[in-house]
Amino acid sequence: MSDQSNKISASPKVRKFARELGVDINNVKGTERSGRVVEKDLKDFVSSRINHPQNNSQKQEEKIIKNEYQHSDFGEVEIKDIPRVKKIAAPHLVNSWTNIPHVTNHDEADITEMEEFRSSIKDNYTGERIKITPLAFIIKALVLSLKKFPSFNSSIDDIENGKITFKKYFHVGIAVDTQHGLMVPKIRDANQKDINLLSEELKKVSNDCRNLKIDKKEFFGGSMTITSLGGIGGSFFTPIINFPEVAILGVGRSYKKQVFIDGKFVPRTMLPLSLSYDHRIIDGAEAAKFNNELKDNLGSNFAYNLSK
Repeated sequence: MSDQSNKISASPKVRKFARELGVDINNVKGTERSGRVVEKDLKDFVSSRINHPQNNSQKQEEKIIKNEYQHSDFGEVEIKDIPRVKKIAAPHLVNSWTNIPHVTNHDEADITEMEEFRSSIKDNYTGERIKITPLAFIIKALVLSLKKFPSFNSSIDDIENGKITFKKYFHVGIAVDTQHGLMVPKIRDANQKDINLLSEELKKVSNDCRNLKIDKKEFFGGSMTITSLGGIGGSFFTPIINFPEVAILGVGRSYKKQVFIDGKFVPRTMLPLSLSYDHRIIDGAEAAKFNNELKDNLGSNFAYNLSK
């Protein structure tokens, strides 16, 4: 029997969805005519893998860790439904954490000059200060770094056959915290937009997510994702890569730090960076170089260029 006759029947859209989920479509049993695989089959497949142990060792482990008591045995409790957005995201996160060998590089960027420049931006006509979110500058800096390190703007679509897709576009994902759960829309063609336009677009996509007005397509087709805790707090963490991307940048809250420069300590504004990357395609040396490039792009030498 030829390889063609054994090929799983599915539409290009369903095959793309399988790649986005990280599922080998050949392992999925189709429920349509002639075993054709549809989107529901993929969702059921992922759900079964998460909710049901696959082997005896997993079953044994479940017995060991299973709670013998109900939570209510110890006091008052309240049971609620898991938010829909989080239920949808769960299989995606499990797939990423399970199948991608994560490594996280922690570093700090000196953004003293960038913050001084950001706070000095004024309207040419009114003279009033224009408020630009630091995230707009970080996006610009990230795009410059992606241009120099194209491996970070790639996806491993066919690991078995050794194929990797290098993207020529720069669509930066932004993690948006909403009451429904975390959403990651894309800022399209970020390389073609100035700081003001990026800042306005960030506001728009954030509001669209919080009001559930964002199109589903805007969650796909990204280059790399930025997840920021700057408005909440915290410094370093380990962000999970947004499959099928190969890296994600975590940003903490900036803070003042005494830095030894030219023989004396001076106060500088530092930004915590946590870069998680797929170790199958990016090694530690390249990640460190990428972080150094990103720090330079956020530093004094490029603060003015980032505003364009």
